[in-house]
Amino acid sequence: MTDPLSEVIALLRPRTVLTKGISGAGVWGVRYTDYGQPSFCTVLEGSCRLHVDGQEPITLEAGDFVLLPATPGFVMSGFEPVKPEVIDPTVAAAQGDEIRHGRPDGDPDVRLFGGYFIFDSPDAGLLVQLLPPLVHMRCADRLSTLTQLIGDETCEHRPGRDLVLSRLVEVVLVEALRGLQEHDTPPGLLRALADPRVSAAIRRMHGDPARCWTVAELAEEAALSRSAFFDRFARIVGVTPMEYLLGWRMALAKDLLRRRDVPLAHVAERVGYSSASTFSTAFSRYVGRAPGRYARAHTH
Repeated sequence: MTDPLSEVIALLRPRTVLTKGISGAGVWGVRYTDYGQPSFCTVLEGSCRLHVDGQEPITLEAGDFVLLPATPGFVMSGFEPVKPEVIDPTVAAAQGDEIRHGRPDGDPDVRLFGGYFIFDSPDAGLLVQLLPPLVHMRCADRLSTLTQLIGDETCEHRPGRDLVLSRLVEVVLVEALRGLQEHDTPPGLLRALADPRVSAAIRRMHGDPARCWTVAELAEEAALSRSAFFDRFARIVGVTPMEYLLGWRMALAKDLLRRRDVPLAHVAERVGYSSASTFSTAFSRYVGRAPGRYARAHTH
């Protein structure tokens, strides 16, 4: 059976670039400026406060896991009022160094381990918008273990390191996202996959993107009337069924175009267009550049 979440994460192509330890003691607070790339952390011991821009402040405790798919600015601090020190996340400490905030001596009040990674896909923005802006999970033992495995693998330059890291990050993303409850997620792919009716239609779109789907056919897959399906899909996913299908087709097309020696006609056929010229027109309108120009800029 087609697994849309796995397909989205595979297209994002995540890989780790930096992991580090963080600790704080006494009166302390730091503000990280907008980074835009994904970040994650697990709380090893103690507790602290986290206030992500646009979200309600939360308390982090030992065993908690946090994932920010497109890290905006945020403040992390102890529980005393403080003017946070501004930190540019692009000017990071050396790999493996632990950063200490607040009182330099004595036992810390909190210890965390986390890091930043990147999505290799230049189409990441389209796919990240399907994910919640903040994932916060408590008592996330499996995620804590995976995070520490990422740290161990990052620090040791053993054969196959890059492949292991990319797979570990993919597993972290899947584990974090599938652990969310439906009421915790904004409109998007995760909420859709938690809805049996809408997920049935999405799985069919992902399973056969080349088919000339209609709203009526998708409604039949969801066992709903056309109007009920359209309204339910738009409310849960945040876009209409045809908008979602077009976005997914274009994401697949971009991935195919980034590969060497994939004929344009083959790309068009794979994503549901009867000819290369029809596909080229649709792609240019959606992306803002012709397929050939896009391929030359992004071929890997």
